[in-house]
Amino acid sequence: MHRRINVTLPEETVELVDRVSEKGDRSRLIDLAIRRYITEIGRANLRNKLKEGALRRAPRDRALAEEWALLEDATWPAKRR
Repeated sequence: MHRRINVTLPEETVELVDRVSEKGDRSRLIDLAIRRYITEIGRANLRNKLKEGALRRAPRDRALAEEWALLEDATWPAKRR
C-alpha cells in the first residue's frame, strides 16, 4: 500500500534526485534513501548504547574476570595450564 504525501525540498535536492532517478521514479529513490538513512541512524544509536553500557559496566566486568581468574588458578592443576 502506498500513501501520497506532500514534501517540500530545496531546488538543489530535487535536481539531485532527478539526476540520479529515472523519469517518474522519484518516489522509489526517496523511499530507498529514507530507509537507508533510518537503518544507519538505528545502527549508530545501537552502537552508541552498546559502547556506553560496556564502559559503564567495565569495572564490574573486570572485577568478575579477576575473581574467576583467582578461582581458576586455585582449582586447576598446574600441569593442565
